[in-house]
Amino acid sequence: MNKLMKILNVDSLIIPVIAVIFGLLTGALIMLAGGYDPILAYSSLFTTVFGDSYGFGEAIREITPLVMTGLAVAFAYRAGLFNIGAEGQYIIGMTAASIIGIKVTGLPAIIHAPLAIIAGGLCGGLWAGIVGYLKAKRGVNEVIVSIMLNWTALYFSNYIVNNFLLIKGQQRSMDIEPTASISLEWLSLFMDNARMHWGTLIAILAAVFFYVYMWKSKQGYELRAVGHNNHAAEYAGMNVRRNIVKAMFISGIFAGLGGAFQVLGVFHYQAIFTGSPGVGFDGIAVALIGMNHPLGTLLGAALFGTLTYGSSGMSFGAGVPPEIIRIVLGSIIFFIAAQGIVRWVLKPIYLKRKKEKVL
Repeated sequence: MNKLMKILNVDSLIIPVIAVIFGLLTGALIMLAGGYDPILAYSSLFTTVFGDSYGFGEAIREITPLVMTGLAVAFAYRAGLFNIGAEGQYIIGMTAASIIGIKVTGLPAIIHAPLAIIAGGLCGGLWAGIVGYLKAKRGVNEVIVSIMLNWTALYFSNYIVNNFLLIKGQQRSMDIEPTASISLEWLSLFMDNARMHWGTLIAILAAVFFYVYMWKSKQGYELRAVGHNNHAAEYAGMNVRRNIVKAMFISGIFAGLGGAFQVLGVFHYQAIFTGSPGVGFDGIAVALIGMNHPLGTLLGAALFGTLTYGSSGMSFGAGVPPEIIRIVLGSIIFFIAAQGIVRWVLKPIYLKRKKEKVL
């Protein structure tokens, strides 16, 4: 309990909560300015998510890939890297899982599904490893390479689906083999046919792995040391270049797994993308909301996924365009990024507590 309270110190808990409140208030003001009823809009949003088991299950489905891409961004950040390429790693993970799920046949489910998941994760990791290698060996900025690889991943995946996996006359691949599916049919029936799958449990375990690896292992200590000051880490005898590649590889595994879950557990096929799906970019916002901590990332993804999925309810219930919810999310991220504003608002409360302690 003490360890949990140590993790959830005042700043790490209070600042995101206040930022969320400020974001919701900002969204309410914008809705009022546009002639919409914010109370009806927010009640419609939460009714969509928590009003029935289907909505709740679909919100969990929406949250799961955001957890994985959020962990990808947060993991790299802890090692001093900005992984803006989670989008591309996510797409590559989807494509690798699709290839294994469609082209490999005759395997039992207990082997086929894990094989497809592992392929998605590894390919996402290798895609991110390219960024890490160029950063470590050539000093190339990881942001620039990541942006280029995002587009490369998009068109490369479309090429694979178009030429090897496509159903004639349709803009999507064939369905994966039933043995590659990670859907939880019994849970879906229990949740009114919401698309539930094993990926949600793996996402939670991935967050636990993140914490244990980063804060309880020697390798994690080296990654954090490199992230804090790579010159000091090198002086202490750590292999900085190897740690950069390792950090990006593990980061990419998280994002790749997120893509694999979407194919194997939700859609069971891969569509030809007309543009980036955006899940990897949303992962950047999730990591920021979660203060780049695995537990915070889980909570950030829950918030982001709930607001995103519930935004459809705002449209039907209060006539508010879904874009408004993006403004709310943007406001939340702004207030978290501008922590000085939140601390300024909380300053009188802190001063009052200090005076009470002195007395």
